[in-house]
Amino acid sequence: MDYSLISEVSCGTGEGPVWIGAESALYWTDIPAKKIYRWHEPTQKLSHWDTPEMVGCFAHCTSGQWLAAMESGLFKLLLKENGECIAQKVASVNHPDPNMRFNDGRCDRQGRFFSGTMHFDLKAAHAIGSFYQYRHSGQLQNLLSGFICPNGLAFSPDGKILYMSDSHPNVQTIWAFDYGIDDGVMHNRRVFVDMHHHQGRPDGAAVDAEGCYWICANDAGMVSRFTPEGKLDRSVEVPAAKPAMCAFGGDNLDTLYVTSIRPSGLTPDEQPLAGRVFAVDPGVKGLPEPSFKDS
Repeated sequence: MDYSLISEVSCGTGEGPVWIGAESALYWTDIPAKKIYRWHEPTQKLSHWDTPEMVGCFAHCTSGQWLAAMESGLFKLLLKENGECIAQKVASVNHPDPNMRFNDGRCDRQGRFFSGTMHFDLKAAHAIGSFYQYRHSGQLQNLLSGFICPNGLAFSPDGKILYMSDSHPNVQTIWAFDYGIDDGVMHNRRVFVDMHHHQGRPDGAAVDAEGCYWICANDAGMVSRFTPEGKLDRSVEVPAAKPAMCAFGGDNLDTLYVTSIRPSGLTPDEQPLAGRVFAVDPGVKGLPEPSFKDS
């Protein structure tokens, strides 16, 4: 397999990579470590910020700040050059259980933010997670409930199809919805891919410029590409069993960055690259990541 390593950082749960083209930089989070990392491609410099809660996902804002989905709600983050993180809560969430946090999420192409919640104990299979939408200066709107581990959120290039999944082994299904780009309403839910018929569980995802859906196949050590018809097109291997999230980046958006998980209990000889961030050549270009519209 052909890959390169991004920095020396090994994450417990590396998630949420976001490429910022104006900075030539990749951002990502290590959820249990409560850290956000930034890797500047031209200089190879690595920076990091400590956050007050675990960050499941985050989106760049048009104001220049970041919107982060954490444990108790959504926060605006100002990441200062000196390593200081200034956090301000902008929306609280009413979890059905206190042992919950936000997980995967991103913005639609109109600048609305979406994210789902999950219980800390994934093995317990508590189907109490919900999928939320947030608009500037508004409240969190609960769109759907009954998830164990909502994941795989992505939008088609024209923004009219919304994809999402549930990663839990009991479910491991990816759905597609018709999505109203004007009103932000999702409907016509249907199965896009049943991952029981493929290798790995569906984790984080991205859509390329051709409209194909790339899903991290957790436990299978690969990222798989599905056509808009839900047909497996190709898979790219990475040297870690649990790839977590992928994002297109680089000057031409033709590099696929893949974060990964290092499960607790591994010996130094077991999966030595688990938890690292990989750069692979997907053979196709991606799309710029939309920002949260707050200005």
